[in-house]
Amino acid sequence: MALPGGRHESRKSTRVAAACSVVVCAALAACSGASGDDRTEIVFFQFKPEATEYFDGLAARFEEENPDIRVVVDNVPSAETAMRVRLVKEDPPDVLTFNANGTFGEFASAGVFHDFAGSPLLEGVNPAYVEVIESLGAGEPGAVNGIPFAANASGALYNVELFAEHGREVPRTWTELIETAEYFEGQGIVPFYAMLADAWTAQSPMAPLTAQLAPEDFFARRFAGETTCREGWLEAMERLGTLFDYTQPDPAASGYEQGTRAFAAGESAILLIGSYAIPQIRSFEPDFTVGSFALPATDDPERTTLVSGVDVALAARVDGPHQAEVERFLAFLLQPDVVAEYSAQQVAIPALEGLENDDPALAGVQDFIAEGRIVGFTDHQFIQAIPLGPLIQRYLLDRDAEAFVDALDANWDRVAQRRTWGLGAVQDR
Repeated sequence: MALPGGRHESRKSTRVAAACSVVVCAALAACSGASGDDRTEIVFFQFKPEATEYFDGLAARFEEENPDIRVVVDNVPSAETAMRVRLVKEDPPDVLTFNANGTFGEFASAGVFHDFAGSPLLEGVNPAYVEVIESLGAGEPGAVNGIPFAANASGALYNVELFAEHGREVPRTWTELIETAEYFEGQGIVPFYAMLADAWTAQSPMAPLTAQLAPEDFFARRFAGETTCREGWLEAMERLGTLFDYTQPDPAASGYEQGTRAFAAGESAILLIGSYAIPQIRSFEPDFTVGSFALPATDDPERTTLVSGVDVALAARVDGPHQAEVERFLAFLLQPDVVAEYSAQQVAIPALEGLENDDPALAGVQDFIAEGRIVGFTDHQFIQAIPLGPLIQRYLLDRDAEAFVDALDANWDRVAQRRTWGLGAVQDR
Protein backbone atom coordinates (compact mmCIF):
# COMPACT_ATOMS: atom_id res chain seq x y z
CA MET A 1 0.00 0.00 0.00
CA ALA A 2 1.38 3.40 -0.96
CA LEU A 3 2.37 5.89 1.69
CA PRO A 4 0.94 9.42 1.82
CA GLY A 5 2.23 12.16 -0.38
CA GLY A 6 -0.48 12.17 -3.03
CA ARG A 7 -4.11 11.14 -3.01
CA HIS A 8 -5.11 7.53 -3.60
CA GLU A 9 -8.02 6.94 -5.92
CA SER A 10 -9.61 4.83 -3.20
CA ARG A 11 -10.67 6.97 -0.24
CA LYS A 12 -10.31 3.99 2.08
CA SER A 13 -6.72 3.36 1.07
CA THR A 14 -6.04 7.05 1.51
CA ARG A 15 -7.10 6.82 5.12
CA VAL A 16 -4.67 4.02 5.86
CA ALA A 17 -1.81 6.48 5.58
CA ALA A 18 0.36 8.23 8.14
CA ALA A 19 -0.76 10.46 10.98
CA CYS A 20 2.48 12.35 10.62
CA SER A 21 6.00 11.98 9.35
CA VAL A 22 6.86 9.80 12.32
CA VAL A 23 3.97 7.41 11.82
CA VAL A 24 4.44 5.04 8.92
CA CYS A 25 1.48 2.72 8.55
CA ALA A 26 1.70 0.42 5.57
CA ALA A 27 -0.32 -2.70 4.93
CA LEU A 28 -1.69 -3.25 8.43
CA ALA A 29 -1.42 -6.92 7.56
CA ALA A 30 -3.21 -9.53 9.60
CA CYS A 31 -0.76 -10.78 12.13
CA SER A 32 -1.27 -12.37 15.50
CA GLY A 33 1.32 -14.17 17.52
CA ALA A 34 1.47 -17.89 17.70
CA SER A 35 -0.55 -19.00 20.69
CA GLY A 36 0.54 -22.61 20.87
CA ASP A 37 -3.06 -23.80 20.74
CA ASP A 38 -6.05 -23.56 18.44
CA ARG A 39 -7.54 -20.47 20.06
CA THR A 40 -7.79 -17.23 18.11
CA GLU A 41 -5.27 -14.81 19.57
CA ILE A 42 -5.95 -11.09 19.82
CA VAL A 43 -3.49 -8.53 21.12
CA PHE A 44 -4.92 -6.04 23.63
CA PHE A 45 -2.80 -2.87 23.84
CA GLN A 46 -3.41 -1.25 27.26
CA PHE A 47 -2.06 2.20 28.14
CA LYS A 48 -3.15 2.86 31.75
CA PRO A 49 -0.32 1.84 34.14
CA GLU A 50 -2.53 2.34 37.18
CA ALA A 51 -5.11 -0.06 35.74
CA THR A 52 -2.78 -2.88 34.67
CA GLU A 53 -4.06 -5.40 37.19
CA TYR A 54 -7.65 -4.52 36.45
CA PHE A 55 -7.42 -5.06 32.71
CA ASP A 56 -5.29 -8.19 33.17
CA GLY A 57 -8.10 -9.57 35.33
CA LEU A 58 -10.72 -8.60 32.76
CA ALA A 59 -8.84 -10.41 30.02
CA ALA A 60 -8.69 -13.54 32.15
CA ARG A 61 -12.42 -13.33 32.88
CA PHE A 62 -13.17 -12.90 29.19
CA GLU A 63 -11.08 -15.96 28.31
CA GLU A 64 -13.03 -18.04 30.83
CA GLU A 65 -16.29 -17.02 29.16
CA ASN A 66 -14.84 -17.29 25.65
CA PRO A 67 -12.56 -20.36 25.63
CA ASP A 68 -11.97 -20.05 21.87
CA ILE A 69 -10.15 -16.70 22.26
CA ARG A 70 -6.78 -15.92 23.81
CA VAL A 71 -6.17 -12.29 24.84
CA VAL A 72 -2.54 -11.20 24.99
CA VAL A 73 -2.44 -8.06 27.12
CA ASP A 74 0.32 -5.63 26.16
CA ASN A 75 0.66 -3.16 29.04
CA VAL A 76 2.86 -0.40 27.66
CA PRO A 77 4.81 2.26 29.63
CA SER A 78 4.64 4.98 26.94
CA ALA A 79 1.55 4.43 24.86
CA GLU A 80 2.04 7.03 22.16
CA THR A 81 5.61 5.97 21.44
CA ALA A 82 4.74 2.27 21.64
CA MET A 83 1.86 2.69 19.22
CA ARG A 84 4.02 4.56 16.72
CA VAL A 85 6.64 1.81 16.90
CA ARG A 86 4.00 -0.84 16.28
CA LEU A 87 2.71 1.04 13.25
CA VAL A 88 6.19 1.49 11.82
CA LYS A 89 6.71 -2.27 12.22
CA GLU A 90 3.34 -2.92 10.58
CA ASP A 91 2.22 -4.70 13.74
CA PRO A 92 -0.84 -2.80 15.03
CA PRO A 93 -2.68 -4.31 18.00
CA ASP A 94 -6.07 -5.87 17.40
CA VAL A 95 -7.80 -3.90 20.13
CA LEU A 96 -6.60 -1.15 22.42
CA THR A 97 -7.26 1.40 25.10
CA PHE A 98 -5.95 4.88 24.41
CA ASN A 99 -6.34 8.36 25.83
CA ALA A 100 -8.58 10.34 23.50
CA ASN A 101 -6.15 13.19 22.90
CA GLY A 102 -4.47 14.85 19.94
CA THR A 103 -2.35 11.79 19.15
CA PHE A 104 -5.47 9.63 19.09
CA GLY A 105 -6.93 12.14 16.63
CA GLU A 106 -3.78 11.86 14.50
CA PHE A 107 -4.05 8.10 14.34
CA ALA A 108 -7.79 8.23 13.68
CA SER A 109 -7.30 10.73 10.86
CA ALA A 110 -4.70 8.44 9.31
CA GLY A 111 -7.22 5.61 9.07
CA VAL A 112 -5.43 3.45 11.61
CA PHE A 113 -8.60 2.62 13.57
CA HIS A 114 -11.80 0.73 12.75
CA ASP A 115 -14.93 2.79 12.09
CA PHE A 116 -17.69 2.04 14.63
CA ALA A 117 -20.29 4.40 13.14
CA GLY A 118 -23.61 2.55 13.24
CA SER A 119 -22.18 -0.28 15.34
CA PRO A 120 -24.36 -1.78 18.10
CA LEU A 121 -21.34 -1.30 20.36
CA LEU A 122 -22.15 2.42 20.51
CA GLU A 123 -25.67 1.78 21.79
CA GLY A 124 -25.95 3.05 25.33
CA VAL A 125 -22.79 5.16 25.13
CA ASN A 126 -23.29 8.78 26.18
CA PRO A 127 -23.60 10.63 22.85
CA ALA A 128 -21.83 13.67 24.27
CA TYR A 129 -18.69 11.56 24.68
CA VAL A 130 -19.07 10.11 21.19
CA GLU A 131 -19.02 13.72 19.96
CA VAL A 132 -15.80 14.30 21.89
CA ILE A 133 -14.23 11.35 20.03
CA GLU A 134 -15.48 12.65 16.68
CA SER A 135 -14.14 16.14 17.39
CA LEU A 136 -10.58 14.82 17.57
CA GLY A 137 -10.49 13.53 14.00
CA ALA A 138 -11.71 10.61 11.94
CA GLY A 139 -10.64 8.33 9.14
CA GLU A 140 -13.35 9.84 6.97
CA PRO A 141 -16.20 12.31 7.51
CA GLY A 142 -18.80 10.72 9.80
CA ALA A 143 -16.53 7.97 11.07
CA VAL A 144 -16.40 7.12 14.77
CA ASN A 145 -12.95 5.64 15.37
CA GLY A 146 -13.19 5.02 19.09
CA ILE A 147 -15.71 4.01 21.73
CA PRO A 148 -15.80 6.05 24.95
CA PHE A 149 -15.23 3.83 28.00
CA ALA A 150 -14.43 6.22 30.85
CA ALA A 151 -14.13 9.98 31.12
CA ASN A 152 -12.71 12.58 33.46
CA ALA A 153 -13.48 16.21 34.25
CA SER A 154 -11.16 19.19 34.18
CA GLY A 155 -12.27 22.00 36.43
CA ALA A 156 -11.27 22.53 40.02
CA LEU A 157 -10.89 20.38 43.13
CA TYR A 158 -11.49 21.96 46.51
CA ASN A 159 -11.31 21.35 50.24
CA VAL A 160 -14.97 20.89 51.20
CA GLU A 161 -14.49 21.30 54.95
CA LEU A 162 -12.31 24.39 54.53
CA PHE A 163 -14.99 26.06 52.40
CA ALA A 164 -17.64 25.17 55.00
CA GLU A 165 -15.48 26.42 57.87
CA HIS A 166 -15.20 29.80 56.19
CA GLY A 167 -18.80 29.92 55.00
CA ARG A 168 -17.82 29.94 51.34
CA GLU A 169 -20.05 28.69 48.55
CA VAL A 170 -18.74 27.04 45.41
CA PRO A 171 -18.22 29.85 42.87
CA ARG A 172 -20.64 29.80 39.94
CA THR A 173 -19.31 32.82 38.05
CA TRP A 174 -15.91 34.27 37.17
CA THR A 175 -16.42 37.17 39.57
CA GLU A 176 -17.31 34.78 42.40
CA LEU A 177 -14.22 32.70 41.61
CA ILE A 178 -11.92 35.71 41.93
CA GLU A 179 -13.73 36.90 45.06
CA THR A 180 -13.20 33.44 46.57
CA ALA A 181 -9.50 33.60 45.75
CA GLU A 182 -9.21 37.07 47.26
CA TYR A 183 -11.02 35.93 50.40
CA PHE A 184 -8.74 32.97 51.06
CA GLU A 185 -5.66 35.03 50.28
CA GLY A 186 -6.86 37.56 52.86
CA GLN A 187 -7.12 34.74 55.39
CA GLY A 188 -3.52 33.70 54.78
CA ILE A 189 -4.57 30.61 52.81
CA VAL A 190 -3.17 29.92 49.35
CA PRO A 191 -6.16 29.98 46.98
CA PHE A 192 -4.65 27.92 44.10
CA TYR A 193 -1.59 25.70 44.42
CA ALA A 194 0.40 25.96 41.18
CA MET A 195 2.41 23.07 39.75
CA LEU A 196 4.27 24.78 36.91
CA ALA A 197 7.38 22.62 37.21
CA ASP A 198 5.25 20.22 35.16
CA ALA A 199 4.15 22.41 32.27
CA TRP A 200 1.12 20.29 31.35
CA THR A 201 -0.68 21.06 34.61
CA ALA A 202 -1.58 24.58 33.45
CA GLN A 203 -3.49 23.10 30.54
CA SER A 204 -6.14 21.89 32.99
CA PRO A 205 -7.53 25.35 33.90
CA MET A 206 -6.74 26.61 30.41
CA ALA A 207 -9.18 24.13 28.87
CA PRO A 208 -12.42 25.38 30.48
CA LEU A 209 -11.44 29.02 30.01
CA THR A 210 -10.78 28.60 26.28
CA ALA A 211 -13.81 26.34 25.85
CA GLN A 212 -16.14 28.98 27.27
CA LEU A 213 -14.57 32.17 25.92
CA ALA A 214 -13.55 31.18 22.38
CA PRO A 215 -16.18 30.84 19.63
CA GLU A 216 -17.78 27.40 19.47
CA ASP A 217 -16.44 26.83 15.97
CA PHE A 218 -12.95 28.10 16.83
CA PHE A 219 -11.01 24.94 15.92
CA ALA A 220 -12.92 24.32 12.70
CA ARG A 221 -12.05 27.87 11.65
CA ARG A 222 -8.45 27.60 12.91
CA PHE A 223 -7.87 24.47 10.84
CA ALA A 224 -9.40 26.29 7.87
CA GLY A 225 -7.08 29.26 8.40
CA GLU A 226 -10.01 31.58 9.05
CA THR A 227 -9.01 32.69 12.54
CA THR A 228 -6.05 32.77 14.91
CA CYS A 229 -5.30 32.02 18.53
CA ARG A 230 -4.75 35.75 19.01
CA GLU A 231 -8.34 36.36 17.92
CA GLY A 232 -9.92 33.42 19.75
CA TRP A 233 -7.81 32.76 22.82
CA LEU A 234 -6.33 36.04 24.06
CA GLU A 235 -9.09 36.82 26.56
CA ALA A 236 -9.03 33.29 27.98
CA MET A 237 -5.26 33.36 28.41
CA GLU A 238 -5.41 36.71 30.17
CA ARG A 239 -7.90 35.18 32.61
CA LEU A 240 -5.61 32.20 33.08
CA GLY A 241 -2.91 34.66 34.10
CA THR A 242 -5.31 36.22 36.58
CA LEU A 243 -5.86 32.84 38.25
CA PHE A 244 -2.12 32.40 38.63
CA ASP A 245 -1.95 35.73 40.46
CA TYR A 246 -3.39 33.81 43.43
CA THR A 247 -0.91 30.95 43.77
CA GLN A 248 1.85 30.27 46.25
CA PRO A 249 5.17 32.10 45.77
CA ASP A 250 7.49 30.59 43.14
CA PRO A 251 4.84 28.54 41.30
CA ALA A 252 7.47 26.95 39.04
CA ALA A 253 9.20 25.29 42.00
CA SER A 254 6.50 22.62 42.41
CA GLY A 255 5.28 19.93 40.04
CA TYR A 256 2.31 17.61 39.98
CA GLU A 257 3.42 15.33 42.79
CA GLN A 258 4.38 18.21 45.08
CA GLY A 259 1.15 20.06 44.30
CA THR A 260 -1.17 17.13 44.91
CA ARG A 261 0.70 16.37 48.14
CA ALA A 262 0.49 20.00 49.28
CA PHE A 263 -3.22 20.16 48.55
CA ALA A 264 -3.78 16.91 50.45
CA ALA A 265 -1.92 18.45 53.38
CA GLY A 266 -4.34 21.40 53.39
CA GLU A 267 -1.89 23.94 51.98
CA SER A 268 -4.39 25.42 49.53
CA ALA A 269 -8.13 25.81 49.22
CA ILE A 270 -8.34 24.79 45.56
CA LEU A 271 -6.31 22.80 43.07
CA LEU A 272 -6.83 23.76 39.43
CA ILE A 273 -6.65 20.22 38.07
CA GLY A 274 -8.93 17.50 36.79
CA SER A 275 -10.65 14.57 38.47
CA TYR A 276 -7.82 12.30 37.34
CA ALA A 277 -5.77 13.71 40.23
CA ILE A 278 -8.16 12.47 42.91
CA PRO A 279 -6.62 8.99 43.40
CA GLN A 280 -3.16 10.53 43.82
CA ILE A 281 -4.45 13.13 46.28
CA ARG A 282 -6.13 10.41 48.30
CA SER A 283 -2.92 8.39 48.35
CA PHE A 284 -1.56 11.14 50.63
CA GLU A 285 -4.49 10.55 53.03
CA PRO A 286 -6.05 14.02 53.31
CA ASP A 287 -8.18 14.61 56.39
CA PHE A 288 -10.85 16.43 54.40
CA THR A 289 -13.36 15.67 51.64
CA VAL A 290 -12.20 16.41 48.10
CA GLY A 291 -14.93 18.17 46.13
CA SER A 292 -15.11 19.34 42.54
CA PHE A 293 -16.76 22.06 40.49
CA ALA A 294 -16.84 23.23 36.88
CA LEU A 295 -14.53 26.21 36.44
CA PRO A 296 -16.59 29.27 35.42
CA ALA A 297 -15.05 31.60 32.83
CA THR A 298 -17.86 34.16 32.57
CA ASP A 299 -20.44 35.82 34.81
CA ASP A 300 -23.28 33.86 33.23
CA PRO A 301 -23.67 30.48 34.96
CA GLU A 302 -25.65 29.21 31.97
CA ARG A 303 -22.53 29.52 29.82
CA THR A 304 -20.44 27.37 32.14
CA THR A 305 -19.62 24.03 30.59
CA LEU A 306 -17.72 21.12 32.03
CA VAL A 307 -14.57 20.13 30.20
CA SER A 308 -14.83 16.36 30.23
CA GLY A 309 -12.58 14.30 28.03
CA VAL A 310 -12.60 10.61 27.19
CA ASP A 311 -9.79 9.37 29.40
CA VAL A 312 -10.09 5.81 28.11
CA ALA A 313 -11.24 5.14 24.57
CA LEU A 314 -11.56 1.67 23.12
CA ALA A 315 -10.43 1.18 19.54
CA ALA A 316 -9.57 -1.58 17.09
CA ARG A 317 -7.25 -1.84 14.10
CA VAL A 318 -8.76 -1.15 10.74
CA ASP A 319 -9.41 -4.23 8.59
CA GLY A 320 -8.16 -6.52 11.36
CA PRO A 321 -8.17 -10.28 10.72
CA HIS A 322 -10.13 -11.08 13.88
CA GLN A 323 -12.85 -8.43 13.88
CA ALA A 324 -15.57 -10.78 15.13
CA GLU A 325 -13.46 -11.83 18.12
CA VAL A 326 -12.45 -8.23 18.77
CA GLU A 327 -16.08 -7.11 18.82
CA ARG A 328 -16.92 -9.87 21.31
CA PHE A 329 -14.13 -8.60 23.53
CA LEU A 330 -15.26 -4.98 23.16
CA ALA A 331 -18.86 -5.97 23.99
CA PHE A 332 -17.50 -7.65 27.14
CA LEU A 333 -15.57 -4.51 28.13
CA LEU A 334 -18.63 -2.32 27.59
CA GLN A 335 -20.86 -4.26 29.97
CA PRO A 336 -22.29 -1.81 32.54
CA ASP A 337 -20.86 -3.69 35.51
CA VAL A 338 -17.38 -3.65 33.95
CA VAL A 339 -17.50 0.08 33.21
CA ALA A 340 -18.94 0.84 36.65
CA GLU A 341 -16.29 -1.24 38.42
CA TYR A 342 -13.46 0.48 36.56
CA SER A 343 -14.94 3.92 37.19
CA ALA A 344 -15.26 3.26 40.91
CA GLN A 345 -11.65 2.07 41.15
CA GLN A 346 -10.21 4.99 39.18
CA VAL A 347 -12.64 7.73 40.31
CA ALA A 348 -13.63 8.04 36.66
CA ILE A 349 -16.85 9.07 34.97
CA PRO A 350 -18.55 6.11 33.25
CA ALA A 351 -19.20 6.83 29.58
CA LEU A 352 -22.40 4.75 29.45
CA GLU A 353 -25.79 6.37 29.77
CA GLY A 354 -27.58 5.56 33.00
CA LEU A 355 -24.36 4.97 34.93
CA GLU A 356 -23.14 7.41 37.55
CA ASN A 357 -20.13 7.30 39.82
CA ASP A 358 -21.44 8.27 43.25
CA ASP A 359 -17.99 9.13 44.58
CA PRO A 360 -18.44 12.37 46.59
CA ALA A 361 -15.50 13.94 44.79
CA LEU A 362 -17.54 13.93 41.57
CA ALA A 363 -20.81 15.19 43.04
CA GLY A 364 -20.15 18.76 41.96
CA VAL A 365 -19.96 17.91 38.25
CA GLN A 366 -22.70 15.28 37.93
CA ASP A 367 -25.41 17.72 36.84
CA PHE A 368 -23.28 18.89 33.93
CA ILE A 369 -22.77 15.30 32.79
CA ALA A 370 -26.44 14.38 33.16
CA GLU A 371 -27.48 17.47 31.17
CA GLY A 372 -24.83 16.90 28.49
CA ARG A 373 -23.26 20.29 29.21
CA ILE A 374 -19.79 19.03 28.44
CA VAL A 375 -17.10 19.81 25.94
CA GLY A 376 -13.85 18.03 25.15
CA PHE A 377 -10.41 19.23 26.19
CA THR A 378 -9.39 22.10 23.93
CA ASP A 379 -5.72 21.18 24.36
CA HIS A 380 -6.48 17.81 22.75
CA GLN A 381 -6.74 19.61 19.42
CA PHE A 382 -2.98 20.19 19.57
CA ILE A 383 -0.46 17.52 18.63
CA GLN A 384 2.95 17.03 20.22
CA ALA A 385 4.72 18.95 17.47
CA ILE A 386 3.09 22.11 18.85
CA PRO A 387 4.66 22.79 22.29
CA LEU A 388 1.48 23.99 23.98
CA GLY A 389 2.49 23.13 27.56
CA PRO A 390 5.93 24.83 27.49
CA LEU A 391 4.43 27.90 25.82
CA ILE A 392 1.79 28.22 28.54
CA GLN A 393 4.43 27.68 31.21
CA ARG A 394 6.56 30.47 29.79
CA TYR A 395 3.56 32.79 29.55
CA LEU A 396 2.57 32.23 33.17
CA LEU A 397 6.10 33.13 34.22
CA ASP A 398 6.62 36.19 32.00
CA ARG A 399 2.90 37.20 31.67
CA ASP A 400 3.06 38.35 28.08
CA ALA A 401 -0.26 37.06 26.78
CA GLU A 402 0.10 38.58 23.33
CA ALA A 403 3.52 37.01 22.87
CA PHE A 404 2.01 33.67 23.91
CA VAL A 405 -0.84 33.65 21.39
CA ASP A 406 1.49 34.86 18.64
CA ALA A 407 3.96 32.07 19.43
CA LEU A 408 1.13 29.54 19.51
CA ASP A 409 -0.11 30.72 16.12
CA ALA A 410 3.41 30.58 14.68
CA ASN A 411 3.90 27.01 15.89
CA TRP A 412 0.48 25.94 14.61
CA ASP A 413 1.16 27.41 11.17
CA ARG A 414 4.63 25.87 11.04
CA VAL A 415 3.24 22.39 11.65
CA ALA A 416 0.22 22.92 9.41
CA GLN A 417 2.49 23.74 6.49
CA ARG A 418 3.87 20.20 6.67
CA ARG A 419 0.77 18.18 7.46
CA THR A 420 -2.82 18.19 8.61
CA TRP A 421 -4.21 16.36 11.60
CA GLY A 422 -7.43 15.85 13.53
CA LEU A 423 -10.32 17.91 12.22
CA GLY A 424 -8.01 19.48 9.66
CA ALA A 425 -7.26 16.13 8.09
CA VAL A 426 -10.96 15.32 7.78
CA GLN A 427 -11.78 18.72 6.30
CA ASP A 428 -8.95 18.34 3.80
CA ARG A 429 -10.61 15.33 2.18
